[in-house]
Amino acid sequence: MPYQNPIIPGFYPDPSICYANGEYYLVNSSFEYFPGVPLWQSRDLKNWKQIGHVLTRDSQLELGNCPASAGVFAPTIREHNGRFYMITTNVCRFPMGTPNFLVSTDDIHGEWSEPVSIRHMGIDPTLFFDDDGKAYYAGTGFDENGKQGIVLFEIDVNDGSILSEKKYIWYGTGGRNPEGPHLYKKDGMYYLLIAEGGTEYGHMVTCARSTCVWGPYESCPYNPVLSHRDNDKSIFQCVGHADMAEAENGKWYAVFHAVRPSAAQLHHIGRETMLAEVTWKDGWPLINNKEEIHALMADESSEYTVFENAFADTFETVHPRWSWLRNPDMTKYHFGNGLTIEGTDITLDEPASPSWIGVRQTQMELDCITEITLKGTGTAGLCVYHTDEHHYDLCVRAETGGLAVFLKRRAADLTASSQEHFFPDTDSLVLMIRAEREKYTFCAGKDAEHLQIIGTGSTQLLSTEAMRGTFTGCFFGLFAEHDAIVHFPYFRVDESEEQKEKNRADAQREYPV
Repeated sequence: MPYQNPIIPGFYPDPSICYANGEYYLVNSSFEYFPGVPLWQSRDLKNWKQIGHVLTRDSQLELGNCPASAGVFAPTIREHNGRFYMITTNVCRFPMGTPNFLVSTDDIHGEWSEPVSIRHMGIDPTLFFDDDGKAYYAGTGFDENGKQGIVLFEIDVNDGSILSEKKYIWYGTGGRNPEGPHLYKKDGMYYLLIAEGGTEYGHMVTCARSTCVWGPYESCPYNPVLSHRDNDKSIFQCVGHADMAEAENGKWYAVFHAVRPSAAQLHHIGRETMLAEVTWKDGWPLINNKEEIHALMADESSEYTVFENAFADTFETVHPRWSWLRNPDMTKYHFGNGLTIEGTDITLDEPASPSWIGVRQTQMELDCITEITLKGTGTAGLCVYHTDEHHYDLCVRAETGGLAVFLKRRAADLTASSQEHFFPDTDSLVLMIRAEREKYTFCAGKDAEHLQIIGTGSTQLLSTEAMRGTFTGCFFGLFAEHDAIVHFPYFRVDESEEQKEKNRADAQREYPV
């Protein structure tokens, strides 16, 4: 059927996919956010429902004061003999000497096991189960000459022990950062799919194959099998980091990520999950036949579906769209009949865990709306957050006789606050952020019909390219600082018909050179 790319919009990078029991399952990187590794389910590859996260306990995911864009890198999900496995890297644990680990479960909708460590210093691990039941680890490493390549070894998935020597099986085609490997077996051949060129604008997917899992691996003559590195007109850039799965109908499909720039060489909502069919030429997999990836992709049926960008919550339970920064102190969050957040002395400017909860921004054009009731002398409010050094905060502070509102903008070592607006005779306000392609507009008022503009902020300063380099994307967040106690009765992300038209137009527009 026709489907819309990205199939999962917003900051959902490094997708990995597997098929089991008539369903497809997909996971993404989560970096410094908690819970870790978003988990999705689909019956048709085009429509995805988030069923939770893989890493939901502090004992599974220790983030501490994890720097921005460290934490959980490039997970892989696989199923073997009815059991699901997820293997990944927690970069925060590098000083501990073993950043790679796997967890497993017999119930994909239930709890996952405690981590099993694998003593290898590298990132982007994958699991491969051969026909004889042996399990193999493949990931990045540096050989004795200091050259980065893909290393392979046999492991015991029950205790993480290494059962063979480590062997470097491929160094890619010459692009920088050969990483993100995945292994497959088809018609007696072993296929190795990797990412090269870095995850920025030179990103690509390359392939090699062998008659033996240990190699030697022959490079595909059609490499790269997917890339937009030479296509500066495409609305999708930084295309790469793919995983493949065979569908029920015998066809193969690939998931991968890409970004949608807001302007030339600028993106702020993150790397997003994409989908395309895999065709086989001379025994080699080609993603979308090496042709350009489009927003609207054709398939057999006439049904057309898109991801639900609108989101509303009254906080009766914890919806899986919500994330926290690093390991949160859950005693500061009270769900039921709205959400109450208690502030601490940790602010949004610190690489720690402030009193903050957020959802990913999934489109350029959206409205984010909430209501706030505030006690205490600290500040609280609604924000657009990318990192502790790059965020815009619509701040509310209690004053004698009412509430004061101002916009704080943080960009690297620059911080600026707008003039305060005072709203008398009230302890509650409606707050709104209007997101557009190149700016955010921040509003406040005693009700939704009487909102005043407090200030604006450029999306450019929240773009990855304006930072030190990040792997994440923008969130809409609720926060409280210092002794503020704030109650949010509801939270909504709205997509009006006008916004939908703009988002559709953005999805089809030519990439702005």
